[in-house]
Amino acid sequence: MVPYSWTVALALSASFIPTHAQLYDKVIQTQYGPVKGYKYFNQSTLEENWGVSESNVAAFLSIPFAADTAYENRWKPPQPREPWNETYIADTWGPGCPTSYATDYSEDCLTVNVWTGADSSSDKLPVVVYNQGSDEPSNDPVYYGGGLARKGVVAVTFNRRDDVFGYLAHPELNAESVDRNGHSSSGNYGILDFLELLHWVQRNIEHFGGDPNRVTIVGQSFGSAQVYHAVNSKLFSGLFHAAIAESGVRYPYDTLLAGLADSYVTMPKAIENGLNYTAAHNASSIAELRQLSTDEIMIGSGDRTTSDDYWWVTALSTMYPLIYKPVLDGYILPEKYIDSLRNGPANDVPFITGNNKDESGAALSTNYTAAEYKTYCTLKYGNLSQEYFTLYPGRNTSEASRAWNAAARDTSLVSSWAFARDWAKSASSPFYTYYWDHAPPSQGQGAYHASELYYALDSLYASSNDHAWTWYDYHVAEIMSSYWVNFAKTGNPNLGGTYPFDNLTHWEPVDGKSQTVFHVGEGFGDVPLAKHGQVDLILKYFAQQTPY
Repeated sequence: MVPYSWTVALALSASFIPTHAQLYDKVIQTQYGPVKGYKYFNQSTLEENWGVSESNVAAFLSIPFAADTAYENRWKPPQPREPWNETYIADTWGPGCPTSYATDYSEDCLTVNVWTGADSSSDKLPVVVYNQGSDEPSNDPVYYGGGLARKGVVAVTFNRRDDVFGYLAHPELNAESVDRNGHSSSGNYGILDFLELLHWVQRNIEHFGGDPNRVTIVGQSFGSAQVYHAVNSKLFSGLFHAAIAESGVRYPYDTLLAGLADSYVTMPKAIENGLNYTAAHNASSIAELRQLSTDEIMIGSGDRTTSDDYWWVTALSTMYPLIYKPVLDGYILPEKYIDSLRNGPANDVPFITGNNKDESGAALSTNYTAAEYKTYCTLKYGNLSQEYFTLYPGRNTSEASRAWNAAARDTSLVSSWAFARDWAKSASSPFYTYYWDHAPPSQGQGAYHASELYYALDSLYASSNDHAWTWYDYHVAEIMSSYWVNFAKTGNPNLGGTYPFDNLTHWEPVDGKSQTVFHVGEGFGDVPLAKHGQVDLILKYFAQQTPY
């Protein structure tokens, strides 16, 4: 870990005042070649969204940070890019990586995007690296980093390999890994893309006015899992200094973990899945798979399991877990979640995690009969069922649906809190938890999965018109993004001087005693996790489970 004083960071961040400098007018030299960005904001966007007329934010889009991943480079760690001599004009989005939902895609997709408000390459602004959800390209407007850059950080997003392109395991790939680094490992190429990106940041971000000794990694959903994998891997040591996992970390005794984006697969199961995939494509070797076209590889790439082991998925009315996902290989993913929590993180850094009101089983569309509710919850809670139904009664469809949502929400809050409580036993850095409950306008889905993104990234300006933002949306975005940027500046969401108005509501780290969570969205401040009876029930339920 690179030593860094957060006290020094606070002094530096407080002194940052954007002026009219122009990195967008300069050619920036990166490790592979020169790049030139462009002035990001036009005057009308600034006036409509922030009431200002000037900004020096420069954007650099789709800069290659690794080689094409097709054919011979498939299922290998990111390979070095061939250097270029002519200036790369970084003002246009390139393709995303191939996924089940992609329309504009290519395996030559490992690119990075940078937004910076730095006056010069020597400004040493803190850096925020954002890791998006599964199958999401970095050019989705919700991930645009101009809003964060306005607040005094260098914002970075990137593409990575997902689905079978990022997570195929196979005995031949394990053998290649042994030859390459002595570890029998395969199936974590998407995580290695993240690792390579962070190395690129260390080697290049100073040229964009960033400080490689103040890097905060942030992720949402599948991206939050990658953040947590980085926290627990020595391979990532020294590459970042704080972490935020949105819709992320849960207690290892929480049975929901096995089917969410945070889940992983064992190496034997991953090998079985890889061999099945190979056979389904009429290939007898990895060499033959590498000869197939991108479109041929995409067949079955994003498949999901239908195993009865995930009975609760039907109850939750959500998708089954992905087949091709991070692999517990003892190297890139060195240990189970429970072991990393007991042994302490490989990278002991300040951490924020939280959940949204209408995700992980809770949804406005929930509609269970009393009979369905009783069946599902009896199966889940077993000998605790009677206590459960006393606390969460569901005697008719309306009551059952409300109770299901309430239990799902309470479980999410207690799960993250319990993780933070145990984190303090093996780590010294502060751990903060939040609960997001603001519903974006005109969507009708409540505070759904990923609904916080526009606010945390201050990217309302980039959205389509169907959101019909109100003054309160801009108010919430200003506050939430200020917490995130403060955290990037100082390792503390309360300090950094980012919020331009009154002081932010103080956010305390979890101390393991107060059963509270920081409310973000429809209000700001500490609120109880749940009623004491509900918290006690959920903790008793966790205590009966096999840890993940």
